[in-house]
Amino acid sequence: MNAAVVQSFNAPPSYTTFKEPVAAEGEKLVSVSAAGLHPIVKALAKGTHYGSSGELPFVAGVDGVGKLEDGTRVYFGIARSPFGTFSERALAASWMCLPLPQGVDDVTAAGIANPAMSSWAALIARAKFVAGESVLILGATGVAGQLAVQVAKRRGARRVIAAGRNPQALVKLKELGADAVISLDQDQSSLVSAFRTELAESGVDIVLDYLWGQPAEGVLEAISQKGLRKAAARIRFVQIGESAGKAISLTAATLRSSGLELLGSGFGSASLDQIKQALVEFFQIAAKQPFQFRTKAAPLRDVEALWNNTEEGTRLVFQP
Repeated sequence: MNAAVVQSFNAPPSYTTFKEPVAAEGEKLVSVSAAGLHPIVKALAKGTHYGSSGELPFVAGVDGVGKLEDGTRVYFGIARSPFGTFSERALAASWMCLPLPQGVDDVTAAGIANPAMSSWAALIARAKFVAGESVLILGATGVAGQLAVQVAKRRGARRVIAAGRNPQALVKLKELGADAVISLDQDQSSLVSAFRTELAESGVDIVLDYLWGQPAEGVLEAISQKGLRKAAARIRFVQIGESAGKAISLTAATLRSSGLELLGSGFGSASLDQIKQALVEFFQIAAKQPFQFRTKAAPLRDVEALWNNTEEGTRLVFQP
């Protein structure tokens, strides 16, 4: 079969032939119709993601949309290595084959599921969000961040503060439901001051962080308090992505002087059952009231040429 095969961690996958997958017990064979190029897909192909086994070659892709042998249209994932979803046929764990409602098309489902899971699972499973709480989103101008703004509002957030770099996207975030925006394109002192103002005036219950690095340091510095008479408010900081850096500097005083709770959200921190439940709930809601989400479909044979394209608010989806 044809597939996008990772043969080196230093080069994009190549469109070539790969052995046919054969379903084992507990697996389903899926004829793939669409698969999204998510950040995790690129990180695994580089060997830099914590989920990488370090083994080569393998087929790229972590999830997708397709049909089972009985014709059921499903969103699927959790393929057995070396098989991925950037291929004509793929394997999926039987429990991770979710029938799709008619209101969600193949390309949209393949592009939106991964970023939707990042915010839905982070809010519900990890932060234990309840309606009426306030949410700060770091990296809100990216594809996942823009969706996170909508998810937070749809779940009943009292206030959503969106922080990002792209000026045009920051304006759009207001249309998507953000109550306030903060530009990350300013010096660190001014950025910390902006975060402190928002914390003082409106309060923040949950931070969804798609960036880490310097922007995360800015928020954490703003959360840290001076003086011995201040009551510390509880703030759940949920780490989701690391597009601004893999490491940060965190002082001990920040933890001791605040109600900060550091959490992670991803494969390993959120259970597979929680991830499945988040996706089921999301697709049901998306079918009734679609989210604003841009995708671009491309043939899988163009994977090498398009691999390093910048998202710019659009999720690339490959079709075999």
